Amino acid sequence: MISKACLVGAYQTKLEAIAQHDAIDLTVLVPPEWRDRTGTIPLERVHTEGYRLLVDPIRWNGHFHIHYYPTLKRRLAEVRPHIVHLDEEPYNLATWLGWRQARAIGAKTLFFSWQNIYNRYPFPFNVLERQVLAGVDYAIMGNAAAAEVWRRKGYRGPYQVIPQFGVSASLFQPQPGPRPERPFTIGVVGRRLVAAKGVDLVLNAAANLHGAWKIRIAGEGPEQPRLADLAQRLNIAGQVQFDGPIPSTNMPTYLNQMDVVVLPSRTLPNWKEQFGRVLPETMACAVPVIGSDSGEIPQVIGDAGLIFAENSVGQLQTHLQALLDDPVKRKQLGQRGRERALRHYTQEQIAAKTVAIYRSLME
Repeated sequence: MISKACLVGAYQTKLEAIAQHDAIDLTVLVPPEWRDRTGTIPLERVHTEGYRLLVDPIRWNGHFHIHYYPTLKRRLAEVRPHIVHLDEEPYNLATWLGWRQARAIGAKTLFFSWQNIYNRYPFPFNVLERQVLAGVDYAIMGNAAAAEVWRRKGYRGPYQVIPQFGVSASLFQPQPGPRPERPFTIGVVGRRLVAAKGVDLVLNAAANLHGAWKIRIAGEGPEQPRLADLAQRLNIAGQVQFDGPIPSTNMPTYLNQMDVVVLPSRTLPNWKEQFGRVLPETMACAVPVIGSDSGEIPQVIGDAGLIFAENSVGQLQTHLQALLDDPVKRKQLGQRGRERALRHYTQEQIAAKTVAIYRSLME
């Protein structure tokens, strides 16, 4: 498997789960770090039992479309895999090169995609995409909309809809003991604070809540100064806390400090929510979730949380007030959320479905 996403320690639990299956010899190739607009994501060696984790250099680090691994050809010659799992979108240079180099040694190939908006890419990416779609052996789509996109763009091979990563139920679980004394705490959790994430909606909705409350915001990005200014203008700056980026290994503890977590994403012409990984993580901690109806959010939450229409401050405020006023409802939603996370989104379930694809390729 070639995956820059597997730099993240919490994601590596899926790799351990894959490696536990019989007759699976897993090697995972990652770069030493990934640099993008959110900053640098270093390699976290946290869950590395049962498989080989190799670290190779990457060219054009931080450039989503044109990065690639210059030593991949040599690595493939050393490992001689039967299957090369390209954990990248089909229009990326890294995917195209990996597909060609895997095909040269007779290995089967598959890619992963979150792409839930139909886009046309310029030369040469349209050519790379077309060749990968025609030549790859399998595809994993992160959501149903991605499957529709790639069928429309000409992919005719087999595929399954499986999230890229699930949640480790042993790491993400409810905090034992009684709830500590604190104001009703609203969490907004992400890596990058940008307009598409809709954090301003939470500030505007909370400003009119009745009762004691606090907002904690995880992540960093260009929206932070504007959000801080908005909090000042709403006279709620003392109730808003910016916590910065939270390491993946600390996320279970962080989520357990919330009474509700909101994912208020808003759809833009070039983006809509592809999954919202914080949702199953939060649900696994038995913390209730509220999400907008952008993209995949309603499908992830199901009946285990609350949904509001994109950009509707009024609906979001109503949901927050209901949970603030009713601890019993919070507990019920939290329990339903954990049940849903364990039923649909564990790393073991994601791993089992992925291994079933590997076996079908070998057949």
